[in-house]
Amino acid sequence: MKVLILKPSSLGDVIHALPVLRLLKKHRPDARVTWWISSALAPLLEADPDLEDLLPFDRRRWGRPRHWPELAASVLQTRARRYDVVIDLQALARSALFGWLANAGLTIGLEDSREGAHAFYDHPIRRPSPLTHAVDWYLQTLAPLGIPRTGAFDWIPLRKDVRDRVRQTWNVEGGPWVLLIPGARWFNKRWPSERFADLVRALCRRSPGFRFAVLGGGEDRAMGQAIHAAAPDRVMDLTGRTTLPEMVEWIRLGHVMVTNDTGPMHVAAALGKPVVALFGPTELRRTGPYGQLQHVLRHDLPCAPCLKDSCAWVRPMECLERISVDETVAQVLGRLSP
Repeated sequence: MKVLILKPSSLGDVIHALPVLRLLKKHRPDARVTWWISSALAPLLEADPDLEDLLPFDRRRWGRPRHWPELAASVLQTRARRYDVVIDLQALARSALFGWLANAGLTIGLEDSREGAHAFYDHPIRRPSPLTHAVDWYLQTLAPLGIPRTGAFDWIPLRKDVRDRVRQTWNVEGGPWVLLIPGARWFNKRWPSERFADLVRALCRRSPGFRFAVLGGGEDRAMGQAIHAAAPDRVMDLTGRTTLPEMVEWIRLGHVMVTNDTGPMHVAAALGKPVVALFGPTELRRTGPYGQLQHVLRHDLPCAPCLKDSCAWVRPMECLERISVDETVAQVLGRLSP
C-alpha cells in the first residue's frame, strides 16, 4: 500500500499528525509512506524510519505564476507514483486540491468548513466534538483503512547523530535544565519576556543547580537576550542558534519546559517531557500539550479563549498576564518532584 500524507505545516500540527504515521506503520508495516511537508519543516522528518520519502512544499511558490510549470511537473510526478491512499490532515483548499490531483484510489481528509476542502475527499472525517484534541481527530482518519488507533509507538525517534552534535557543541552537563520558550506566532500568546526573566531569578534563588536554555527562532533573539541578562552565568540563549533537529534533541535532554502555546511545546509533550504551558487566547482542550492538559496555566475571562490573534479586551492580554511568576515557579518545582 502506497500512502501520501498531506500535512505541510505548522510545527505543532505536524507533531500532532505523527501518530497517524506511527500507527499506520505499526499495523501495516508493508505501507510505503510519503509525507508532503513545508520545506522549512522537512528537516524534522529527514531520515525518519517510517517514511519512504518526503515531498517538500513551498507555499510561496504556489502564488507566483512563474513557478506554475514547476508545480505542474510536481503534480505529474506525484500522479506517476500511483498512490493507493491520500490522507489530508491539513484540510485547506491547496492541500485538498493537491491530494485530488494525486489521483489516488482513496482520499481521506478532515472535514473542516474553512475552505470546503472536504468536497475533494472520499471519506471526510468530522471532528467528534468541538473540543476533541487535534491528535485524536487526526487519528480518526485511520478508521476507513481498518487500522486500530491503539498500540505503543515512539512519537519522535532519537537521532543519535544530532544528539551527539548537541552535546559536542554546547555544555549540557549539570542541571536540572529548565527550557524556556518565550516566543509564539501570535503576539497575544506570549507571556511577557520580563516574566520569564523574573521566573529565572526566582528559580535561581530556590536552587543553585538550575540551568536554563532559551529556545526559539531568530525572531525571538531580543526576548532571549533579555532573559539571558537575568542570570548570564546560568542562562544559555539559543534563540536562532539551533537547527530544528537540534532543538528537538535539546528538548529531549531538558528536564522541564515553561512555554507559551507554540510548536516546541508540542515537541516536549510528544517526548513525554514535563511541560508548564502558559495559555491565553487559545483552547487548551483542542491544541494543548497532549497528555498534559492538567499542567496548563490560564486565567479564564469572559472573552477567553477568544481564538483570535489580537486582543480586544479592555485590559489587553489580561488572560495571560494574570499568570503570576509565583504560580509558575510552583508548577515548575512540582513537575520536577519525583
